[in-house]
Amino acid sequence: MITIESASEMVELGIKISAHLQAGDVLLVNGPLGAGKTVLAQGIGAGLGIQGITSPTFVIARVHRGVIPFIHVDLYRLLDSGNPNLFFDELDLDSQREHAITFIEWGGAESARLSEDRLEITIDSSDEIRQVSINPVGPRWIGFSL
Repeated sequence: MITIESASEMVELGIKISAHLQAGDVLLVNGPLGAGKTVLAQGIGAGLGIQGITSPTFVIARVHRGVIPFIHVDLYRLLDSGNPNLFFDELDLDSQREHAITFIEWGGAESARLSEDRLEITIDSSDEIRQVSINPVGPRWIGFSL
C-alpha cells in the first residue's frame, strides 16, 4: 500500500510507474470519483513526455501521441449503459493496444479481457490521504515493484 497525501505525490507516483511501462501494457485503475485517477494518468503521461492529459469522461477515450502513444479511457459513463461489454468492444482498443500504453479508469472485468498481463491499481480515498494498491497480474509483471 502506498500512501499519497497530495496531488503532486500522485503525479510523482505516476512518473515512477511510467518508468516500468512499455508498449502493450494495460493499467486498470479504480477508485471513487475524485480519487485521483486522472492525476495518476497525468503523472504517467509526464513520465512518458506527454502533457495535456485531461479526463476523457465525455469522449470515453483519448489517444495522446508520444514516443509510446498513451490511450486514456474513462468507462464511467459506460457502466450505467445497458450493456457495458458491448460498448467497450466498440471502442476497438485491442487494435491499438499493442503499440500503446492503455490506461483505463473504472476498468473492471470487461477491461481485464484486453490482456492477461496488467497492472490493477486501486485508489482508496475514504479520507484526505489516499491509499494506493498496485496489483501486478500476469507473467509480464513478475517481480514488479516500485
